[in-house]
Amino acid sequence: MNKKKIEEAVYNLLIALGENPKRDGLINTPKRVANMYEELLEAPDLKYTTFEEEYKDIVLLKDIEFSSMCEHHLMPFFGVVHIAYIPNGKIVGISKLARIVEKYAKRLQVQERMMEQIVEDIQTNLGTNDVAICIEAKHMCMIARGVKKVKAQTITSKFTGAFEEETRKNEFYNLLNRRGDY
Repeated sequence: MNKKKIEEAVYNLLIALGENPKRDGLINTPKRVANMYEELLEAPDLKYTTFEEEYKDIVLLKDIEFSSMCEHHLMPFFGVVHIAYIPNGKIVGISKLARIVEKYAKRLQVQERMMEQIVEDIQTNLGTNDVAICIEAKHMCMIARGVKKVKAQTITSKFTGAFEEETRKNEFYNLLNRRGDY
């Protein structure tokens, strides 16, 4: 990421918007915007440590909060991701699933591709084809502009391997709907 070029672009954008980038409230705006894009779009590097485990049932992590940037309008979209997998002889520390979400959310993105990338990552790095994912998100490009539908939510899902079977798919949704107040 070239923060200097981002600063120059924001400076020029302010001029194009009819603003004075040298006025008091805008002097540091190009730098702040460059820092913001770095924070929003720099994905973490992941190291996968897996553990031998013969557990053969569903592992589910739900309500993984995320925010990303729509590549079409450069506006945020945000929500939650629910991921389940069935281990194939190895498991991963559960927080790694949240980090996988971060890895793909921290880039210019569309929800559908992000979902596919998360599934492929889990399949590749955990060696299982049995993955279920559901993403629920709100897109600022629909809320703040265009159709301006504040309550509209986009839900996408993907099921691979054993989760393509109706019983496993239903089990995934039943687990999602459980409320675990501990």
